[in-house]
Amino acid sequence: MNILDEIIAFKKHEVQEKKKLTPVKLLEKSMYFEKIANSLSNSLQRKDKSGIIAEIKRKSPSKGVIHPDVSVVRLSVEFITAGASALSVLTDQNYFGGSNQDLLIARKQITDPILRKEFIIDEYQVVEAKSIGADAILLIVACLDKKTLRSLAGLAHDLDLEVLIEVHYKSEIYDDLFEQADIIGINNRNLETFDVNIETSRILAELIPESITLISESGLHSPEQLIDLKSHGFNGFLIGENFMRRTNPPKACRTFIDKLEILEKKRNENALH
Repeated sequence: MNILDEIIAFKKHEVQEKKKLTPVKLLEKSMYFEKIANSLSNSLQRKDKSGIIAEIKRKSPSKGVIHPDVSVVRLSVEFITAGASALSVLTDQNYFGGSNQDLLIARKQITDPILRKEFIIDEYQVVEAKSIGADAILLIVACLDKKTLRSLAGLAHDLDLEVLIEVHYKSEIYDDLFEQADIIGINNRNLETFDVNIETSRILAELIPESITLISESGLHSPEQLIDLKSHGFNGFLIGENFMRRTNPPKACRTFIDKLEILEKKRNENALH
């Protein structure tokens, strides 16, 4: 059993326990069911934005503790102020040290799009995402069969949530996938070895229609990488560890985006000559 299988097995048990404690009918009483979601896809495509989804991340199975002392209030505000297009909040507690409360806190601080980063395998979690103020959910192809993915994506759209579908391998990309996705995310991390290869994004991008909002995930540590990936059709970039392992994550984000803007300007100037 690899780490993903372990997480999914744990998540199945966790969801059943949550259903007993907080039934769907109670979740549906949340004030956020009246809220119109902010479009993550639109935010990533804006020319005046960086395209960066900054992630609040305390730890991970592959890296251990990354940044234990997290102020969600400060990070959510300062990441957006630093120039991030959106926020990603990990809500898995057991493996990533996050919580639903983290997303609720972030939602109170910002009006910008928030992605709920979670291992979603059950319709309950989609309703839960809406109830805590998320604008978009993550669905990982490696965790779901086609029928379940289609059902979860359909429910998300019914609840006015956008769907980011994550792929890792060529074998996970099929035509129906594009009908369910508002955004396709290509994860550069091998789920079995946890090795990261940016070339994964370049290769798989060729299989994604240009009409789909496309993001790259994992292993992004330099503005130069983002400039290269933009030339391959990428609109957005999910960055967590690179910022969160720093003493001051929002400052690291701001410095990164400042350099990205300089490189963008140079690229545009060279295109004119």
